[in-house]
Amino acid sequence: MMRFIVSDMKRLWVGSVVVVLLVAMATALGVTVTLQERALRLGTARAADKFDLVVGAAGSETQLVLSSVFLQAAPLPLVSGETLAALSSDPRVAWAGPVGFGDSFAGYPIVGTTTSLIDNTSSGFVEGKGFSDAEDAVIGSAVDLPLGAEIKPMHGTAEEGGHTHTEIVYHVQGRLKPTGTPWDRAVLVPISSVWHIHGMDHHDGAEDHSQEETVHAHAEGGDMGLNETFTSDTPGVPAILVKPKTIADAYKLRQQYRQGNTLAVFPGEVLTKLYATLGDARDVLSVVAIGAQGLVAASLILVTLTHIMQRRKQIGALRAFGAPRSSISLIVWTELFALFATGILLGFAIGFFAAKVITGMLVAKIGVVMPVEFAKADATQAVMLLVVAAGLAILPAWLAYGQSPAEALRG
Repeated sequence: MMRFIVSDMKRLWVGSVVVVLLVAMATALGVTVTLQERALRLGTARAADKFDLVVGAAGSETQLVLSSVFLQAAPLPLVSGETLAALSSDPRVAWAGPVGFGDSFAGYPIVGTTTSLIDNTSSGFVEGKGFSDAEDAVIGSAVDLPLGAEIKPMHGTAEEGGHTHTEIVYHVQGRLKPTGTPWDRAVLVPISSVWHIHGMDHHDGAEDHSQEETVHAHAEGGDMGLNETFTSDTPGVPAILVKPKTIADAYKLRQQYRQGNTLAVFPGEVLTKLYATLGDARDVLSVVAIGAQGLVAASLILVTLTHIMQRRKQIGALRAFGAPRSSISLIVWTELFALFATGILLGFAIGFFAAKVITGMLVAKIGVVMPVEFAKADATQAVMLLVVAAGLAILPAWLAYGQSPAEALRG
């Protein structure tokens, strides 16, 4: 029987290929949506793991997290240096790191921060070392620059018509190990130098010097060095990343800084809200995918019924030569189910490849590593689709079973 099925499908290979491709494309649409949404959810959750609490000025929770954790540039109001000093000296805080952004170089965001934040959020250096003076820079693993490279910060981006700061040139001193987060694409510099080139630092007797002279003087030991002790006179920053000592401390700090002019958020909470939005979008796309699969199923039924009608004489001849009805029905069912199953498996492969391609483009743009992987739910979905395919193949098989030899030969 198998030889007959194989030879029959070879003879009708054009129609077989069309059926397989229809099923594959309909399946791939749903698989791509599912895998891509899951990859985005897992990737962003892992990227936010190292940041327990983010404190900023009152405003948008979502934008605060997107800017500080995912380094998506946006003009944020500044939280006062007094808040930074209070958090740095709070006994409930393991460490607090300021984050200053707004500049870039060759498409990479420049982030002003401290050695404390780098030490506590990275896994160490692949090569080189950390800051030793105010003109040093540390780069993420995905930054395509060698050690010793010069970096001239640009305020904003070239696309936005930004201008280059000429008063300072950073030099790459170290490269961090990969973290799978947007920080892999960041250039990290001392926060004090960011304050200075934006005219935010406080120093005495510097009014008589040019900006460039002041930068070099401070880098050699002045107040723009690597002093990471903050006071109430410290300039403001867009965000402060905080590591509370305990879970209880995290909730107390969040409550304390969610009033007045400050805002404290758990990145995980904000991401949960974003996931809800993503889930709604996924549901809409899933409905579209199901609708597409329904249309394909309807067209396949029409195609297979037409196929059976065109093969009436062949079926009649088989019956006339003594082939039992059950065997003919089984042949018809097996042929159709084999085509449907091949299309479903091919669809899963195409969906996986499409999700990989889309994820690769997103990773290159935002820097978040997103794992595209199958889960148990996908196996369940595949089984359900195969069951539906088996059911759809029954109708043509039933029609072949009920067809008499005389009627078939007369047709």
